[in-house]
Amino acid sequence: MAYEVTQLQELESESIHIMREVAAELERPVLLFSGGKDSITLLRLAEKAFWPGRIPFPVMHVDTGHNFPEVIEFRDKRVAELGARLIVASVQESIDKGRAVEETGPRASRNRLQTVTLLDAIEEHGFDAAFGGARRDEERARAKERVFSFRDDFGQWDPKSQRPELWNLYNGKIRKGEHVRVFPLSNWTELDIWQYIANERLEIPPIYFSHKRDVFKRDGMLYAVSDHVELMDGETPFEASVRYRTVGDMSCTGAVQSEAHSLEDVVAEIAASRITERGETRADDRATEAAMEDRKREGYF
Repeated sequence: MAYEVTQLQELESESIHIMREVAAELERPVLLFSGGKDSITLLRLAEKAFWPGRIPFPVMHVDTGHNFPEVIEFRDKRVAELGARLIVASVQESIDKGRAVEETGPRASRNRLQTVTLLDAIEEHGFDAAFGGARRDEERARAKERVFSFRDDFGQWDPKSQRPELWNLYNGKIRKGEHVRVFPLSNWTELDIWQYIANERLEIPPIYFSHKRDVFKRDGMLYAVSDHVELMDGETPFEASVRYRTVGDMSCTGAVQSEAHSLEDVVAEIAASRITERGETRADDRATEAAMEDRKREGYF
């Protein structure tokens, strides 16, 4: 009897192949883990790729200090369950050292400051590969990027100088000082991620489900009321039933009104959506049409 391979199984197999290729070709990989849905999937794939052994590289979170508390709690719990080594690269420490300058005002965000923190951490620990959870369906600049995304000795990305990736062959050769970002989820969609999480029954932070939260409206988006965001004139907090499609710095991550209380509800909601999660809930991507590409050129995720 023929065995029918599902789309999710094909995606899982491709991602595991990529992870094993990196482990074989490069010496010091690290997995970037934020506690969000994509990095949760990435961590699960790494667990499967190297089972029954432990994940053979550390997990690193670039912490802005302005993250959702529920996500940080989940991050620590999940990493401890796997017995993985967690490295926390702190944006606050970058500010304290004078490596980054804190923004001020009601639209201030630490999101862009993550770039220098990430690059400093890669250099400090000597990482030559960093797994990230980016997907091509998220945003136009990410759609340009290869699975193996090479960064020069300044950590910068040149979209015009990328290596071909034919027949799932990946060239991991790098020179001293360079490193490669690796995106095993490149060919996944947001719906694929949620269907995989549902199939695997993976635990996720509770903010991905509908819950009551004090929010305020700005530029057509709902932001959580917190100590990290300064309200402007005319902005009045109110309580709403919301959930988050993506997690990140509280200053630039918006919620969506929702009554999705289960994984099945979330899958149905995403299947019906016609707007990407970053397009609907990330203010940092709205700065200019090329906002993400500009950040990626500088060394962003």
